Amino acid sequence: MKEAKHIAIVGATGAVGEEMLACLDQRAFPISELTLLASARSAGKTISFQGKDIIVKELTHNSFDGVDIALFAAGGSTSLEFAPSAAKAGATVIDNSSAYRMDDEVPLIVPEINPEAAQQASKGIIANPNCTTIISLMALFPLHKKYGLKSIIASSYQAVSGSGAQGIAELKQQCEAIAKGEEIVSEVYPTQIAFNVIPQVDVFQPDHYTKEELKMLNESRKILNLPELKVTCTCVRVPVYRSHSVSITAAFENEPSVEEARGIFANYPGVDAKDDPSNNLFPTPLDTTLKDDCLVGRIRKDKVIDKALALWVVGDQVRKGAALNAVQIAEIL
Repeated sequence: MKEAKHIAIVGATGAVGEEMLACLDQRAFPISELTLLASARSAGKTISFQGKDIIVKELTHNSFDGVDIALFAAGGSTSLEFAPSAAKAGATVIDNSSAYRMDDEVPLIVPEINPEAAQQASKGIIANPNCTTIISLMALFPLHKKYGLKSIIASSYQAVSGSGAQGIAELKQQCEAIAKGEEIVSEVYPTQIAFNVIPQVDVFQPDHYTKEELKMLNESRKILNLPELKVTCTCVRVPVYRSHSVSITAAFENEPSVEEARGIFANYPGVDAKDDPSNNLFPTPLDTTLKDDCLVGRIRKDKVIDKALALWVVGDQVRKGAALNAVQIAEIL
């Protein structure tokens, strides 16, 4: 029987923090003690977990005494300030923000891909990758093992929950306003998201790619240990509440097979094929919402690039793209 651990969740009242709690419960993670932490604004709230009411405490630098694993589900600035304190207190930090992902001393882990990297956390910190990167690599890694990945051309279709609760609220409010003929108000996004798509996720960089798009490039190279991997990506926000979709053209060293690829997905943990064009079967965001596995469909030979497959992958970015991946890392520990 696994030894029970003292777990702390930083950002316990947010969407990812709540999903972490659900994953810990559903996967029967062995917990001896659970500490829930949040900002002063949320401190004092009560959260029910496994029949017990737990009071949320204010996050401070002294919050981690006796904690074995600290799951961080807050922003990058919070992680930069408090993760070192957690590690100094003896906890292993699993950070969901982008703060430490490209730090050479911090492993960046997808448990189905590089679980062995968990033993390399010299700083006591492990980084959770970006949600779009995780979902994409869940489909690409099994193919990489068979054929040898050379390049990725991707377009993502990202749900508004990727912007937090405020993104969901804005889409809902705009849909209701349109139905009532009222004025549309856009505060979270630069333009209307309801019945629209916005080709911007995160802020633009000097090369006109966004930070989100460059995460796919840099994080994929680090996770796969392919420093020369070629990646180009366009990230798009779509009026979907939850679960991201990614259209990918992947080129390989060796000639891939569509039928073989379907079989590879059927036998790989965390991903499955839903790909039957003759019966109009393919993954949609609703198919993966609140589900652990990523689904792959529309698998076909690319007609432009040699030794390449075009495919469509969908996954719940709050779950596998964030909370579940972090809990899986904790299970490795």
